Amino acid sequence: MPRDLADLPFARFLERQDDLRDEGAYDCAHFDGLSLDDPQLRGVTFTECAISATTVSGGFFRYSRFNDVWLNSTRWIRTDLSETNWMDVEFVMAALSGVEAFGSVLRRVSFHNCKFDSVNLRGAVLTDVRFVDCVLRDVDVSEAKLTTVTFPGSEISGLSLRNAKLKKVDLREARTLGVTGGVESLSGATVTNTQLMELAPVFAHAFGITVKDL
Repeated sequence: MPRDLADLPFARFLERQDDLRDEGAYDCAHFDGLSLDDPQLRGVTFTECAISATTVSGGFFRYSRFNDVWLNSTRWIRTDLSETNWMDVEFVMAALSGVEAFGSVLRRVSFHNCKFDSVNLRGAVLTDVRFVDCVLRDVDVSEAKLTTVTFPGSEISGLSLRNAKLKKVDLREARTLGVTGGVESLSGATVTNTQLMELAPVFAHAFGITVKDL
């Protein structure tokens, strides 16, 4: 279950911040109720921080690091999160639309009730990542490396897996599974018999198989 703010081990040390600037590092900061338009941050480190009820429109956080960060009810719209590093991070009820996160590294990250729409995770590295009750629409993980990734209760459509490397990826608990490209990269994933049948047309197309009844 996702945690509340009061459940965080560092909750009592958090200090409210009214703005977000390129100041190098934030430690035990709480950003709440902010509307950030085109923030320009590069290589900023967030450690034991909380971000809640905040909308980020445009801008970039390239090369930034998020360590032990809790995010609740955040919206990211066309934000550049490419080549960022996320470790021990929890997203709750987040919405990401048109986000560029290629080359990012996610380790021990969980997403709860989040929505992804046209998110670019090309070449990213995801290790011990959970998507719980999420909606993933047109997410691109081409050339990415996914290890021990699960999708319980999630709806997946338009997933691109071209040249991705999967290991211990469990898709069995996903409510829907729609792959539009790179279905051959599902090697290393576990699916149910029903999911396999649903993917059969995509497999046939990928391998040039014509399916035609007599």
